[in-house]
Parts: sequence; structure tokens; C-alpha cells
Amino acid sequence: MQAGAQQQGGKSPFLGGRWSQLVIGIICMGLVANLQYSWTLFVEPMNSKHQWGTAAIQVAFSIFIVVETWLVPIEGWLVDRFGPRPVVAGGAVCVGLSWVMYSYASTLPVLYTAAVIAGIGAGCVYGTCVGNALKWFPDRRGLAAGLTAAGFGAGAAITVIPIANMIRSSGYESAFFNFGIIQGVAIFVLALLLIKPRAPKGAVVSRRNMASSVDYSPGQMIKTPVFWVIYICFVAVAAGGLMATAQIGPIAKDFGIAKLPITLFGATLPLLTMTLSVDNLCNGFTRPLCGFVSDKIGRENTMFIVFLGEGVAMLGLMQFGQNPYAFVFFAAMTFLCWGEIFSIFPALCADTFGTKNAAANAGTLYTAKGTAALLVPLASVLSVGGHWDRVFIAAATISIVAAASAKFLLAPMRKRWINSVNQPSTCAGGVQLVSPASE
Repeated sequence: MQAGAQQQGGKSPFLGGRWSQLVIGIICMGLVANLQYSWTLFVEPMNSKHQWGTAAIQVAFSIFIVVETWLVPIEGWLVDRFGPRPVVAGGAVCVGLSWVMYSYASTLPVLYTAAVIAGIGAGCVYGTCVGNALKWFPDRRGLAAGLTAAGFGAGAAITVIPIANMIRSSGYESAFFNFGIIQGVAIFVLALLLIKPRAPKGAVVSRRNMASSVDYSPGQMIKTPVFWVIYICFVAVAAGGLMATAQIGPIAKDFGIAKLPITLFGATLPLLTMTLSVDNLCNGFTRPLCGFVSDKIGRENTMFIVFLGEGVAMLGLMQFGQNPYAFVFFAAMTFLCWGEIFSIFPALCADTFGTKNAAANAGTLYTAKGTAALLVPLASVLSVGGHWDRVFIAAATISIVAAASAKFLLAPMRKRWINSVNQPSTCAGGVQLVSPASE
């Protein structure tokens, strides 16, 4: 396999190996993470200079999220047709260009245009790297997708302090410009090392995960009932988690404990700062962990455990959150049981609808994140008057229902469907695979 990869990509056997390609993808994800997770550092400096208003500036972030989420199916389709290298290289150009434009933006229209370009760049990198992981590792899809998603979830941790320091010392414009160039160039160079995935011979999905032997295109996939059950589960869990996690700051403030000093692991920080730090670690750690577990015990079994755990954690936060240490614990457990959706669902999608179009199919499913984001304002409506119990109960209920649906509705439904499509006589809707190595 490595020799073939070397001939195809012009790379050494080492760089052509699937683990090396996975590492390259993880680094690319880490380099693009700042577009989302470091944005908050720039909002106040921009507002201080231009007086646009925080709400107007945050529209740019909303534009970025919508574009990054909803264009991934198209970018995934391009990856499946032309390979990862040109798509990631194009994404690198967009990443660098967008931050350079941010540095020069003197009007809101320019800022919003840069946000569109940033969303395109992030989507190109995200969709490609997750799709590649699914294709390279049909036998470890959960772990591979989890490691890749963890790169995006935790990548900004390395650069957030240098960016913050540069903003203070040289201004936000310099931080945007310099880090935009650095990130864009680094991703472009890494893109040149990517090759079209070829799963190794003999790499098969665990029987617990019920893999389809038929490749479905996105258009064929969205016509199947099983896809919409998966999609609704994704939306439900993503919305429930976002409703709670997006409000951690206001909740801590209303509980009167946000600025309370708390000591953990020998460090003393304000409670909200400590909570966010621990939550981000849990959010990154759970992606490869639960992906690995799902490879061993099955996707739906893992979904049942963690979705149920998320619901219980949010109820615990509601009941015991007035206690500072309980607040940190249950908030961390909420993130630990939520972040794994970005590893389990892409793996589940590839298991169900085949490997050939994995990037485009996973990208189509990823739009569930955008759909879920549209439901997040519901938390603000429910919490009017400080009634956070309504938010917790609604989010916990959604997660618990999703857990039961995954175990008792999706699992048997997907099993019946895959057993039927794997029969040669019923494969007209997709492309029959000869072997994993033939892709």
C-alpha cells in the first residue's frame, strides 16, 4: 500500500503511510482552529478602534460559522472527485487571505466579506481532513475521526497566548496579518504532502458497527430514511449541548460564582476561567476517546452511554451548580459527553453509506451542526427571568431522548437497512465495492 501511495503522490513511504497522513490532517485542523476559537480575542480591540458595536462585529462570526458549516458538503464533493491536495491548498489561500483582510478591514462590509472567505477556508480544511481520516481508517474510523476533530477542538490552545500577547503589544491588526500569513503558508505546505487515501488491504469495520458494502452519493444518501434518523439525532444532541454550553458564562454569573476563586490541580483561578479551561480539555479529549470506544463496542452503544451521560450531567448542573466545585465537575462532564459527536457521527456516516464518497457524505451530515445552532437562541427565551432550570431540563430531555433513539430506534433500523443493501440484488442504488483496497 505504501509503495502504491509513493507512486501516486510522489512522497516517501513514510509520508505516504496512513498514520503520517492522519498526523498531517490533525496539524492542518489545529492551524485552522484559530478562525473559530481565537476570534473572541479580537472582538473588543476591533470595537475599541472602530466603534462598530459588539453585536455588529459578532455578525461576522455568525457568517463564518454558517459558511464553514453549510459549504462542507460541496467541499467534500470536490475532495472525493479531485483528491485532498487542491482543496486544502485552496483552503490555505482562503485562510491566509481572510485574516489579512481582517487586518485591513475599515468597514463592516469588508469584515463580513473576509468572514465568508474564512468560512470557505475552514470548511475546505475541516471537510477534507475528516473525510481523509474516514477513508484511510475503515477499521478505526471512530478513533481517526476523533483525533482529527480533536485537532480542531484543541488546536488554538497552542497559539492563543502568543496571539493575545501580540494584540496587546502590536495591535490586533498585526496579530491578524502575521498569524494569517503563518497559518495560510503552513497549511499550504502541508497540503502538498497530502495524497488521495487508499485503505489498506484487510482493513475492515468491526462487526459491531455494521458497515455497508455499497457506496452512496450524497444525493442517494439523503433519500434514505436511516440518514434522516441519524441527522435528527445529530441535531438533537448538538442543540441540547449548545443550549447549555453556550450559556455557561451567564449561568455562572447568575449563580453568583463566576468570579469566585477556585483551586484545582495546584492552580487558583476565577471559577469561570477554571471551568472553561477544564471544559476545553474535556471537549478535546472526548473526541478520540469516544471514537476509540465506539470502534470497540459499536457506535449506537457508545451514543447511548454518552448522550445519557450528557443529560444526567446537565441535570446535575441544575441541581448542584450553586456549589463551585460541583459546577466545575458537572460542566466538565457535559462537555465530556458532548464533544464526541464530531467523531462518532462522521464514523457512523461512513459505516452506513460507504467510503468512496465519505468526505461529501460526512459534510452533508455536518450541516446538522448549523441546523442545531439555529435552535440555540431558544435557551435565551427559556432563561428569561433567570429560569435556567428550564434550559437544563429542555437540553437534558433532548439528550436523553436522543440516547434512547440511538439505542432502540437507530441501531435496529440501521442493522436491517445495511443487511438489505449488502445483498447483491439490492445494490442498484449505490456502487458495489469489490474490496477496501480497490477505491
